[in-house]
Amino acid sequence: MNLEALGRHIQELRRDRSMTLQQLADAADVSVSMLSSVERGHKAPTIVVLARIADGLGVPLAELVAPPDDHRVVVRRAADQEHIDEPGGWHRTILTPVVPGVNFEWIRTTLPPGCDAGRFPAYAAGSHEYVAVESGTLRLTLGDRDLDLTAGDSAYFAADVEHAYANPDTVPCTYYVAALIMRPRRARR
Repeated sequence: MNLEALGRHIQELRRDRSMTLQQLADAADVSVSMLSSVERGHKAPTIVVLARIADGLGVPLAELVAPPDDHRVVVRRAADQEHIDEPGGWHRTILTPVVPGVNFEWIRTTLPPGCDAGRFPAYAAGSHEYVAVESGTLRLTLGDRDLDLTAGDSAYFAADVEHAYANPDTVPCTYYVAALIMRPRRARR
């Protein structure tokens, strides 16, 4: 959905509820100027802002970001998935479709034997990751804590901590990461 279509959709929902810009801004805990900019398609709202607007309108977030005529379905065919070969020989595939305003990714990664994929910085507060190991052994490091996960194991962690993935074994490791990453808010002027 483009920003103008998103803005029109929000405006239609607001008007259907006989709400003024000020009333929705108060209910959503966002500024009137931000709401007005979003409705006019001039600003790309963060997932946090979209969630607040959805709450203020009393609708699920999915209803806010999905165009009414698409039946809320976005398909990403296997041929369109992004395949990335990383330095060190590891490979990842981004499985999820891109949905504007939704900071969720589902990734399949394969690490060769003895591969260390490196450390990843802490994400903004409110970020989450789920990890599920398909095969091999995954060493998940959260801050200074190491967790070894094997085939069939899964873990959840608040992703606002530095984290790392490595394969300490002599066979490849394949695992999935489902991540909801919150973006840091910019300071208001």
